[in-house]
Amino acid sequence: MKIIIKYTFIASILLFCVACSNFEPLDENLAGDDMLTTDPAMAEGLLLNTYESMSNQLLFNDTATDDAVTNYLSGYRRMATGEWNANNAISSRWWQYQHVLYVNEFLNVIDQVEWKYDEETNALIKQRMYGEALAMRALRHFWILQEHAGIGASGKLLGVPYLTEFLDKDANFNIPRPEFEETLEKINTDFNEALDYIPMDWDGDLTKQPTRYNGSDNDVYQFVFGYNMDGRINGRIIKAFQAKLNLMAASPAFFNGAGDYYEEASNILAELLNDNGGVAGLSPSGHYNFYDFPSGTRVFPEVIWRDNVASTYTWVEKQHFPPSLNGEGKLNPSQNLVDAFPMLDGEPFSTTHPNYNPSNPFAYRDPRLKKYILYNGNDLDGRVINTGVGGGADEIDKFQFQSTRSGYYLKKLLDPTVVFSNNGNISASEKMNVYLRYTDLYLMFAEAANELGGPDYAVQGISPREVIGAIRSRAGISQPDTYLANMSSKEDMRALIRNERRLELCFEGHRFFDLRRWNMLDDLTDIIGSKFNGTQYDEFTVEPRLYPDYGNYAPIPQSEIVKFNALEQNIGW
Repeated sequence: MKIIIKYTFIASILLFCVACSNFEPLDENLAGDDMLTTDPAMAEGLLLNTYESMSNQLLFNDTATDDAVTNYLSGYRRMATGEWNANNAISSRWWQYQHVLYVNEFLNVIDQVEWKYDEETNALIKQRMYGEALAMRALRHFWILQEHAGIGASGKLLGVPYLTEFLDKDANFNIPRPEFEETLEKINTDFNEALDYIPMDWDGDLTKQPTRYNGSDNDVYQFVFGYNMDGRINGRIIKAFQAKLNLMAASPAFFNGAGDYYEEASNILAELLNDNGGVAGLSPSGHYNFYDFPSGTRVFPEVIWRDNVASTYTWVEKQHFPPSLNGEGKLNPSQNLVDAFPMLDGEPFSTTHPNYNPSNPFAYRDPRLKKYILYNGNDLDGRVINTGVGGGADEIDKFQFQSTRSGYYLKKLLDPTVVFSNNGNISASEKMNVYLRYTDLYLMFAEAANELGGPDYAVQGISPREVIGAIRSRAGISQPDTYLANMSSKEDMRALIRNERRLELCFEGHRFFDLRRWNMLDDLTDIIGSKFNGTQYDEFTVEPRLYPDYGNYAPIPQSEIVKFNALEQNIGW
């Protein structure tokens, strides 16, 4: 993402210089639209704006699901406990239309800008950025659709308006919502056209270049499509989001009985996974290298799309470390999630399991539990945390807005070596914010292929059972995994795949949307916590989950409905 930061900075400096120069001042001392066509950096700033404020793994919307609560009155907490409504559309993504308008304005000026003096270089840069613009327009619409698609008051499954033109302040913004399939098709149309212009990877590899560039000068092609573009959307990312789009359309909340969406998703994903080495290409370390990597490392086999590696992310530890380590303990995993982690032999957690120990229910469990959740007696870099009786600041409800409410603290995504000293000093930590990673794709493939034909249905040589087996083996489930081996029905495999998504992707912003597309958000039960009383663990109710039966479809913000009467609200809101 260095290139993005560089040009955003340049654009900001240019605006400042224009405002402060000795030349004749512009009206209101502002740069005019003519600069968009005379200054390439200013024009590219429109495109680069679409890379800002992207959906990412550090949203922590898990507190709106059954996986966690929070110890302060956040929007997601209010949302999950009955305050979600059209006037308080907490999770709304309607604001992302501003990024769509930026990219549409960029498409208006792209042909009027001289990007490079050399004619061939200029033409290739223009084509590359045209493909980028289409892809980012499609992606922004996908995120809006993911949040706001739903059954309207008319009873039809509706999508969201797809904007392909720049709308100025005097334009007609009163645009009706099309049916869901129409938005779906328009997103795919932009994605498919973008694939004609953008290579699979930003490495300048001539064997991967789109056919439209055949015959281009090799050096020019490698300059325009080389490593210096790394961080921008590419063909691999586009295909991954096309698979997400198809999987969403195939899911119970959005499937209308027509379309081969599971087949489309499984074929796209099988292609991407085979290009990654198939099942054997699953990264051995999974998510663990999000922070646990040597300083200076910039190659991550698990990660498809991310922002810059930086030392500025210690805010994550500050927010989520327990108070005894000078943290704010904001996200508190639930007992509901803890119970979703299987026993070490792969069998579902059960108090009747022969290896269950009531005085230590975390023993003989899936090793991911210890890595992801800070439970009573678990540690951060040797610093043991106690949340039960006598746990001090870390004890349940000891301090408002700091101590856990559930008996658990977050551990996943945190660098355990970070230290917040009492004098205000903070130790350094490199980490990154991930937008897209392979484990998500492997699990998406398993879901789609299983729905098509069950546990052993192979697509391009890969089956759901193989994928789930590799993920559970990587996690440390004892082998042979007889629980998985004995699974025969599509329904049982569906439940296992959904649970593996819950575990592997917990606290990364996926479950909130998974539950909604599975039509399950309104089925959530109360959040349960657990406290060690000195001899055993006592469970208690922490917080209700109060979603209406129409809650799988988020509301259009009421302010938009009031302004634009052509917009149809989702049912119930």
